[in-house]
Amino acid sequence: MTSTLEISQKFYFDAAHRLLRDIEAEGSRRIHGHTYHAEVAVRGNTDPATGMVMDLGLIRLEVEKVRALLDHHFLDEVAGLGIPTLENLCTFIAKQMQSYGLQPCRVSVWREALGDRCDLRLV
Repeated sequence: MTSTLEISQKFYFDAAHRLLRDIEAEGSRRIHGHTYHAEVAVRGNTDPATGMVMDLGLIRLEVEKVRALLDHHFLDEVAGLGIPTLENLCTFIAKQMQSYGLQPCRVSVWREALGDRCDLRLV
């Protein structure tokens, strides 16, 4: 029996940013920071020889590369990110993972303290 399964790796990073917006404008316009949580998921069939969709160690290696680009950085200055929104962080992480040879089916980014979350589902 083959199964389609989804495996994932969570990670976090601390970073600063600022946003120019109309709602909650004063605090958003100043440089401020958050602890962001993220999750990268890969979907597939189990390999009969290994019993795995993919070795989670490989996902962890690639996730660490992405984390290094974001952790303790000023997100406004991260090349390729654009405006540092949750939406753009999801897209950025997905593109980075793809550039490392992984094909995520989902990337999620959230700020636990605020209850904010974005999920990017890839086909």
